[in-house]
Amino acid sequence: MITTAGKLEQLQDTIETVIRGKSDVVELALVTLLAGGHLLIEDVPGVGKTTLAQTLARSFDCTFQRIQFTSDMLPSDILGLSVYNQGAGTFEFKRGPIFANVILADEINRSTPKTQSALLEAMAEGHVTVEQETYQLPRPFIVLATQNPIEHHGTYPLPESQLDRFMMRLRMGYPESEDEKTILRQQTLNSPLDHIIPVMHSDGVLDLQHEVREVNVDESLVDYLIRIVRATRDADILDLGVSPRGSLALYHAAQALAFVEGRDFVIPDDIKRLVVPIFAHRIVVNSRYSTGLRRSDEAEAALEEILKNVNVPL
Repeated sequence: MITTAGKLEQLQDTIETVIRGKSDVVELALVTLLAGGHLLIEDVPGVGKTTLAQTLARSFDCTFQRIQFTSDMLPSDILGLSVYNQGAGTFEFKRGPIFANVILADEINRSTPKTQSALLEAMAEGHVTVEQETYQLPRPFIVLATQNPIEHHGTYPLPESQLDRFMMRLRMGYPESEDEKTILRQQTLNSPLDHIIPVMHSDGVLDLQHEVREVNVDESLVDYLIRIVRATRDADILDLGVSPRGSLALYHAAQALAFVEGRDFVIPDDIKRLVVPIFAHRIVVNSRYSTGLRRSDEAEAALEEILKNVNVPL
């Protein structure tokens, strides 16, 4: 019988047969899934954002839907709508693509704020309400959204209140030369995605999510986490600090990271490693301290500086 650690290792290895040279990104994507969060993947086109989402979905037996966001998309295109059944003489609700375990929201910033909010409400509540009827979404439920941070023509940037719904924001980055060579060699008649065999059922993921919440977080580490959060709220360089939702995201993600790495307790390095991917999209740097870098780069630099000034528990 395969142990929990064995299942996690098998899950990660399966994803890495397709996503080459990105062990850190793959691990953090798994952390997001096991912590019950949602993931925003922000990078230039063609580096594997969509492939990561598809691979994660295929690595466990679940339902998957890809939604290509466009400017003319309506909320009903995501949630579903009521259709009149002439035979029965009643309206029937036809479920939209949101009713799946894994949702790939491709180029989320290309849809209007009204459509974005329909998706983000589902992310926050775990259910949708259509015409005063509430419908539960399947579990586990994770949204992996992608966006291109370079090209802004025809886009509707996500406001801070909506960015806060995502547990993490990751970047894929370009592959190393040897990894890119392997990617080219893999492209035969079939895509590597076609050879993925699910490692576990969706119920197995729910079991792992419950186990994650049992990981011990020492009181000193909770205090350390709070000191980092308070520092973002008090820093002159920032106009907007981290919300309590952000604090919870870091707490649960630290538990998940420890779990993925085979521990039943959190260590300070877990928290330090997760601060940037979890907090950077939640803070706003004061324009007086602008360095000419991209907004996301400035936020990451500010967090790195804050981390240097917060005492780490021994």
